[in-house]
Amino acid sequence: MATRADDLIDRRRLRRKLTFWRVAAIAVAAVAIGAFAYWVAGADYRQVTTSHIAKVKIEGTITEDDELLDRLEEIRKSAAVKGVILSIDSPGGTTAGGEAIYEAVRQIAAEKPVVAQVGTLAASAGYMIASATDHIVARQSSIVGSIGVLIQFPDITGLMDKIGVKLEEVKSSPLKAEPSPFNVTTEEERAMVRRLILDSYDWFVGIVDERRPLDRQQVLALADGSIFTGRQAVQNKLVDSLGGEKEAIAWLQSKGVDAELKVIEWKAESSGGLLFAESFTRQVARWLGVGDYSADLIRELGGDRIFLDGLVSLWQP
Repeated sequence: MATRADDLIDRRRLRRKLTFWRVAAIAVAAVAIGAFAYWVAGADYRQVTTSHIAKVKIEGTITEDDELLDRLEEIRKSAAVKGVILSIDSPGGTTAGGEAIYEAVRQIAAEKPVVAQVGTLAASAGYMIASATDHIVARQSSIVGSIGVLIQFPDITGLMDKIGVKLEEVKSSPLKAEPSPFNVTTEEERAMVRRLILDSYDWFVGIVDERRPLDRQQVLALADGSIFTGRQAVQNKLVDSLGGEKEAIAWLQSKGVDAELKVIEWKAESSGGLLFAESFTRQVARWLGVGDYSADLIRELGGDRIFLDGLVSLWQP
């Protein structure tokens, strides 16, 4: 009987030891993964004190992004940043968003050299931001241009008639909250919107006139909404040279920046953290049936463009 009791005690001890070592192994693995993630992601770019070239990506639909504006301001103030590469791949977005980023880039350019490297696309507000830099590099097959402004709104009055819905409203003046998808647009309303569009268009043309080696008449000839390949954009002086990051660094070197400096991407803060954290979160959201992942899917499909508020400078909204 004593032997059986001893066996039971030994088994319990063995289980406790196994449990301890399993927990220890998991803890060590977690620390290793965390350290590896930190090594891959690198230290916080704000803590980098060695001289380097800062790279910022401007991608997707442009809006007034406070986090991006703060990041650009940090770049401007950082003594470690000797030059800046704006990597642009955007169809444009809101004019207000483009204006805010344009002004932030101009503030940087007043203190250190800034070059734009166009990837697939720099159109509308995307091109506006590129023009804020002192040199624009694009691929031969990049899409550049679409200088202009627009407002689009649906007319669902026909649908309302079919389903028997009427809109009742009381407002202070005829142009309040117009144009509206619930009313047929009048000539007076259309004229009001056109004045709005032309004023912003004049402002956009003025930016290109100021920043590019073109006179106003030349800019107006190009600012009819047309898009151009990188090769055509060089011929039309909307772009300075063809190439990629290598050529962008070469231009920075011509401005006194050491070409051997490391290029460090200043990313949005939300992209940091544990390795694969964002992908893991999305996967968990799918397992749990949470709607966050579907919202990301809609955004990836361009659904966010439909709901941009205000004036838009966007290629193919």
